[in-house]
Amino acid sequence: AIHFRDGKNGSEDSELRFDTCQSLWNQIKLETEQIQEDLNKQLLDNVVSFLRRSHSEFQGKTTEWTYRMKSREIPTAALVLGVNVTDHDLTFRNLSEALQNNITPYIALLEAKDCSGIKNLMQKLMGQLMNCSTDVASLEDEDYVQVSQNRIRCSMKSLVDWYESVTKKTDSETLSKKRTSSSKHQQSPPVVVIFKDMESFTTKVLQDFIVISSQHICELPLVLIFGIATSPMIIHSLLPHSVSSLLCIELFQSLSCKEHLSTVIDKLLLTSRFPFKLGEKVLQVLINIFLYHDFSVWNFIRGFQLCIVEHFYSQPLSVLCCQLADAKERVNSLSHDQCENVRRLPSFRRYVERQEAEKQIALLTADSFLKETTQKLLEDLHVYHENYVSVLRCLHVFTCSLPKYPLGKQIRELHCACLENRVWETEDYESSLQLARMLNKSDLETILQQCVEILVSSAGNEFDKAVEKLKEFLTQFQKLEEAFQEQDVSVSSQKELQKKTDLYHLQKTLLELKDSRRSKKLTKFEMLRFEVVDYIDSLVRNYLVPADHKTLHEVVYFNTASVLRGHLNAAPRIALHTALNNPYNYLKNQALKSDGGSISNKAPDICIVYKLHLECGRLINLVDWLEAFSTVVTAVEEPNADTASSDQVDDIIHARFIRAVSELELLGFIKPSKQKTDHVARLTWGGC
Repeated sequence: AIHFRDGKNGSEDSELRFDTCQSLWNQIKLETEQIQEDLNKQLLDNVVSFLRRSHSEFQGKTTEWTYRMKSREIPTAALVLGVNVTDHDLTFRNLSEALQNNITPYIALLEAKDCSGIKNLMQKLMGQLMNCSTDVASLEDEDYVQVSQNRIRCSMKSLVDWYESVTKKTDSETLSKKRTSSSKHQQSPPVVVIFKDMESFTTKVLQDFIVISSQHICELPLVLIFGIATSPMIIHSLLPHSVSSLLCIELFQSLSCKEHLSTVIDKLLLTSRFPFKLGEKVLQVLINIFLYHDFSVWNFIRGFQLCIVEHFYSQPLSVLCCQLADAKERVNSLSHDQCENVRRLPSFRRYVERQEAEKQIALLTADSFLKETTQKLLEDLHVYHENYVSVLRCLHVFTCSLPKYPLGKQIRELHCACLENRVWETEDYESSLQLARMLNKSDLETILQQCVEILVSSAGNEFDKAVEKLKEFLTQFQKLEEAFQEQDVSVSSQKELQKKTDLYHLQKTLLELKDSRRSKKLTKFEMLRFEVVDYIDSLVRNYLVPADHKTLHEVVYFNTASVLRGHLNAAPRIALHTALNNPYNYLKNQALKSDGGSISNKAPDICIVYKLHLECGRLINLVDWLEAFSTVVTAVEEPNADTASSDQVDDIIHARFIRAVSELELLGFIKPSKQKTDHVARLTWGGC
């Protein structure tokens, strides 16, 4: 939990801000989980269908299953999930739940770090299938696992025996209840083994397990699922043909992580459901981390969560970042200090400067008038967001239909361009308009129809005239009969070109054709096309004003990109230097406070050694270093008759010094020197 009252800009409403932040994040978390479930639904349904087919073949003992038993092929699903490994956990969790609800209760989820050998793999497999916790270190013999009071040998034969005993018990229970109810799992459900990170498994472990399993496929309905981050070819790279031929592989491809990110941005940011918004620079930081680091949608969402916490933690007026109905009530309950916070907002000060003198005085002195104005401005901001999203989608329909994408193909790229500055003043926007003025009739009709659907379904109420205008354009396109005068001219000109082959007449004809095209009048279709593009341009200029031009945008927009970058972009050297040079910064112990460059003997040994090594050159004499360390440690200690002898004290200090130097070497600050045996070489230079 974040204690907002302890942070900067703390106020009397810190608890309300914390509750609002928590409530908003819970809503967004539920939405992201629903998005993940919807995007993976097709993949999970296909895998469940594959498992159900394999299961039914084993149940009915069909010809295909008999053939598989003879050839010893194991049904295998290869899930290509992409390089965003951090997102795989949620996918496998949803997959396990889907399989348990529809196919089988016997599911084992294996990771390479737990399966260094075939014994470890079998132990993990049997431990998960038998629903028992096993600890390798606690067993005297790794060939056995403890189940209740019995120790079972970790072998495929033991697994087959266990499966037969479990299915027989299930069959008898099912027969007794068959007349009254239907069982969720049918007889002899398959045993599913999921390899989460197939690329990380050693070749020998996979080969041994597949070969052993294929020999028992007629007794144990085993199904393998490979989680693949790179390419399906990794299966043939890890396994020789003699082993891969024992697998009956079916390939499943998950949704692209870029498409997943676009859906998340569309559902979380380009909507009026959630009042919290990201500024252009902050959104660009999160997108760059996604594109250039890990392709992880989950990490993007965690970064989004960090932005929410930081916004509510640092912005005292974030209490107004809520649904419009709640915001009205909270505006009326603003205290005088909170009203002063509103007056200090840069966007509100610009708004005041544009007002008349009397209204300026009322806004700066009368809290009641300020609350009325604030309430109206928040309503305008809410309407702006609704209209912005609708027109942005219309513009995206246009730009993604062009042969080139000056403003980007994804709506997130267009959104960033609109947040950054007035998009209609950019060269990319002008290029897009020029390309839009060359679209054909069918493309324009399709675009206009999509824009009508977007504006009709919009939450805003200002698009009635726009919808009527777009429908009028569609009607004109439908009634329009294009005149092909230009085509006739071009055909006759081409015939003349074919007749005249000498260079002089060819140049003359081309110049005449060029002049005729310049002087010719626009056709009705071209004029109508220009009108459509100009009208869309007018909508863009009216509704896609950058958010930082709107009054009170600081209440709902988080724009501090530097803070977010400091949290997400790791700087380990700076953190290490801060921790070792000033341990009070992390430990918050008053005894560790030091003035200037002084060294406190209360600091941890490694901190003392580190600060002493900063005063040395390229090579550090260990004897001198030890003496300096001993001087600092014993600086304020008073002699005591009951203390140990000086030799014992020296031995303890010597041991502490050796340990601190070893830790410093482990962190990479020093290394042994080959020039002098009693010296170490310093590896870091410069300030952080």
